[in-house]
Amino acid sequence: MSEILLEVKDLKTYFPINNGFFSRRKDFVKAVDGISFNLRKGETLGIVGESGCGKSTTGRSILKLIEPTSGEIYFDGRDILTLKKNEMRKLRKQMQIVFQDPFASLNPRLRIASILDEALATHNIVRNGTERKEKVLEILEMVGLNASHADRYPHEFSGGQRQRIGIARAIAVNPSLIIADEPVSALDVSIQAQILNLFQKLQKQLGLTYIFIAHDLSVVKHISDRIGVMYLGRMVEFADKKQLFAEPLHPYTKALMSSVPVPDPEMIKKERIILKGDIPNPANPPQGCTFHPRCFACMDICKTKKPRNIEAKPGQFVACHLYDPEILQG
Repeated sequence: MSEILLEVKDLKTYFPINNGFFSRRKDFVKAVDGISFNLRKGETLGIVGESGCGKSTTGRSILKLIEPTSGEIYFDGRDILTLKKNEMRKLRKQMQIVFQDPFASLNPRLRIASILDEALATHNIVRNGTERKEKVLEILEMVGLNASHADRYPHEFSGGQRQRIGIARAIAVNPSLIIADEPVSALDVSIQAQILNLFQKLQKQLGLTYIFIAHDLSVVKHISDRIGVMYLGRMVEFADKKQLFAEPLHPYTKALMSSVPVPDPEMIKKERIILKGDIPNPANPPQGCTFHPRCFACMDICKTKKPRNIEAKPGQFVACHLYDPEILQG
């Protein structure tokens, strides 16, 4: 088994809600509500789920771009939630992020050379100015851009090219972990394939480890080794990619899988599962299993008791009473 690079234990990130000036009651949006998983060096973990399920908040909490409410995050054996600001700053070059909207994450007033040079200078990757210029050109070439692009501004590039610049900025500081937060969702399908292939090429070339956040199952299937399925702030299923697509266990995962388009529906017959209702309010989630109001396999116990995370099959974890031996025997 590969060495563990990242371990997340019972991570929670709550956002307070203002109920009015005179109100003493304090409510919270439970954006991330008890997530646990590990990540091996050199692998890609896909995190998938509907919009608003807490995928992006999970990624940003791991990097402490958002301060978690509680839990433990161990990066290469160090609990980053206990680190002071100066210690965390030194660690940041090992943990980078690629954002969904590359244009919003790039400084429009800086040329591309300056954007990459700033990353190298901030983390003292290359001290000499001349060497930094050479390094900038080398990084641009790695992501499929050329030397002439260095003197342009972000608005002069297409969406796919801007995402390549975002990737270039992330790899410039020689990170171990990159969190890609829906990096292809705003791109055309043909460009998506190019960016995904670039991620895989860089992973082999630089030995990178990825957390790849997306809502498109076909994208996650293409790039991931293992996949975590999130619903309303919780991880409802976690498994190897092949296991998950061959035999999903959680009712929510089954519904997601049934919605994946197939090339020829006449040749491949599969039952389409339509979920009833809408996603509940994360500020007031349902009691018990948060998925039970929309679940086609709901039992009475689902309405009152929160399901445990069960290893239903070797390496396949699911938070569902349908696979809990204690519930089934009782």
